[in-house]
Amino acid sequence: MTNDLKQAIILAGGRGERLRPLTTDRPKPMIEVFERPLLAYTMQWLQQSNIERVIISCGYRHEVISGYFGDGDQFGLQILYSVEDKPLGRGGGIKLAGTMLKQDGSPILVINGDAVTDLSVRLLTDAHATSAATATAVVVPLRSPFGIADISENGLITQFREKPELPYWINAGIYLFNPQVLVRFPDQGDHEETLLPMLAKEGALNAFQFRGFWKAIDTAKDLAELKEQLTRLQ
Repeated sequence: MTNDLKQAIILAGGRGERLRPLTTDRPKPMIEVFERPLLAYTMQWLQQSNIERVIISCGYRHEVISGYFGDGDQFGLQILYSVEDKPLGRGGGIKLAGTMLKQDGSPILVINGDAVTDLSVRLLTDAHATSAATATAVVVPLRSPFGIADISENGLITQFREKPELPYWINAGIYLFNPQVLVRFPDQGDHEETLLPMLAKEGALNAFQFRGFWKAIDTAKDLAELKEQLTRLQ
């Protein structure tokens, strides 16, 4: 199957309270990493994934985003802006941005704007197409934030493991939704608290397990770790 997915919605309205003062004059996705905002890495990834049209769901300091990206021409994309007059939550933001999509029947790619990844959009699209699910959520392994000591039955420490992968998966904030599900998003509120649990209960939510590069930014420590990871990837 070829990747005919051409549109994406990016959620970029976060205030990033835990990253102040870096977010005093800009939304969280516009924090710079090596003199480029986080969103620029996402735009490059989308363009390389053959996405052509991006709707940015924004509100807080949205003019910073539009001032940097403009119509998207210099990034090889068509960029539109869905600006919230009042905060609608992520679910409401997706529903509003969805009204600006071209109705071509293809799944809707939705991405949190505060993460960087090298996920293959083609593999995600193919996995969604071969499932019977209404939506597919990308999940990544949960890693311990601390080093772990392995202890034997006689109470001796046998080894230390630095931030190992745990036997759980967490939501990466990257989704494919069939277009007909848009009407089920809340007008105001968070889809992760409302819609996703309903889809899971219905057996309509597929998981795409991804162990590649993915980093979400919530704290200054996350930002430092992202810089270190990007340095290693160069």
